[in-house]
Amino acid sequence: MKKTLLFTLVGMASLQLNAQNIDKIITREYTDHLIKTLSADDMQGRATFTPGIDKAATFIESEFKKIGLKPLTGEKTFRQTFNKYQVTNQTSSVKIDGQDIAPENLIIAGLKTENITLDKANTTVVKLDPDKAFVPQLRAMMGADKNQIVLVDAKFADLFNRYRGYFSKPTTVDEKDLKAGVSAVQVFVLGKDAATDFSATFKSKVDKMPLFNVAGMIPGKSKAKELVVFSGHYDHLGVLKSVDGDSIANGADDDASGTTAMIALAKYYKAQKNNERTLIFVAFTAEEIGGFGAKYFSEKLNPDDVVAMFNIEMIGKDSKFGKNTAFITGYERSDFGKILQKNLAGTEFTFHPDPYPDQNLFYRSDNATLAALGVPAHTISTDKIDIDKLYHTVKDEYSSLDVENILSTIKAIAKSATTIVKGTDTPTRIPKLKK
Repeated sequence: MKKTLLFTLVGMASLQLNAQNIDKIITREYTDHLIKTLSADDMQGRATFTPGIDKAATFIESEFKKIGLKPLTGEKTFRQTFNKYQVTNQTSSVKIDGQDIAPENLIIAGLKTENITLDKANTTVVKLDPDKAFVPQLRAMMGADKNQIVLVDAKFADLFNRYRGYFSKPTTVDEKDLKAGVSAVQVFVLGKDAATDFSATFKSKVDKMPLFNVAGMIPGKSKAKELVVFSGHYDHLGVLKSVDGDSIANGADDDASGTTAMIALAKYYKAQKNNERTLIFVAFTAEEIGGFGAKYFSEKLNPDDVVAMFNIEMIGKDSKFGKNTAFITGYERSDFGKILQKNLAGTEFTFHPDPYPDQNLFYRSDNATLAALGVPAHTISTDKIDIDKLYHTVKDEYSSLDVENILSTIKAIAKSATTIVKGTDTPTRIPKLKK
C-alpha cells in the first residue's frame, strides 16, 4: 500500500514537473514571436517561388539553429532543395459555338506543356450540377485524367471568381510530366449551358524553378533508426485581389500556426533530451500548389523507418468540439489517436476523430504521401473547415487568431507524443494505398 502511494506521488510530481518545464519552454511570448513573424506583411504571403517564401525559410532556419537542431542525414544545411518546372500561360483562346469566351469567364488548369490544342477529338464536355455544392465538384473535375470543357452555371459566379485568381497562377510540374508532353487540361466556362462546337489553344512558357523544405533533426539514442516526423507547411497563397485595400494573404492560421507548432515542439524536445527515436522537424513548401514539398521529402527516406508523423495544420481557433480540443484526420485508420489520448489522461485536453469526412482532409494535407505508403501519418487541426470564412482569404491574419488555443494545442501534442518519442509506443501501420 505504501509502495503504491509512493509511486502515485512520484508520478504526480513528475507530471507537475513536466507541466512546469513545458510552460517555461513553450511560452506565449515565444509563440507570438514565431507566428507574428511568419504571417507579417513583409513575408508577402509566402507564395512558392517568391522572395517572401525565401525570407520565411531563412527565418525558420535561424530558429532551428538557435534550438540546436542538426541538418538531415546527407544534407549540409537545413534547406532540402529540389527543382520543379513552372508552366506559365502566355496566350489562350477559347471558342464555344463560334463565340470567343472572355478571360474573366474562364478557369484553366492542368497546363503542362508549351503548346496545347483542344477540340472534339481529344476533349469532352461536362456540366457542373447547379443543385450541388461548387467546391467538391470543382475538386472532382481537377482530378480527372482527361481533357474537359466544364460548363459552370452563372449561380456559381461568386465562387468561380474567387477560385479563378488562384488557378490563374502558373502550373508546377515534374520534369517527367513535362517530357511526357501530355496534359489533362480542365477549362471551366462560366455562364454557358451547352457547347455543341468548341476549340481552345494555349501557349505557355516553361521555367526551371528551385523549391526548398526546411528540415532539421534531433538524433535518437537506442532507436535512432526509427523516425518520428513533426511537420507543417510554411507556404501560402501570396498576393491576391485587393479587399478593402489589403492584398496580402498572410496565412496566419494556414499554416503559420502549424509551422509555429512544429518549431515550438522542436525547442521542447531538444530541451527534454529524452528521445530514443530520431525526431525530424520539417516545414514543407508548395503544399498549396500540389504538396510537392511533402512528396519530395517522402522520396528521400524509407517509409518503413517512419514510426509516426504529426502533421499540424490550422490550429488557430477553437475546434468544433470546444476549447482544449483538436481533431485527428484518419483517426480510425490506426491507433495513433488512442495513444495520444492515453498520454493526456488527467489533463483537460481531448483529441477527436475528424468531424468533416466529406472534406476528405486525410488526403488533402502533407501527411497524405507517407500515409499512402503505410505510415501512421495524421494531421492534427482545430479548423472549422466547413464554415471558415477566412480560409484562403486576405483576412487570415494574426489578429484573427486565438493564440491561447494555439498554445494549448501545441502543449497537448508535446505531452501526447511522449511515449512515441521515447519509443515505448508504436502506432499501428495504415493500409497502403493500392497503385
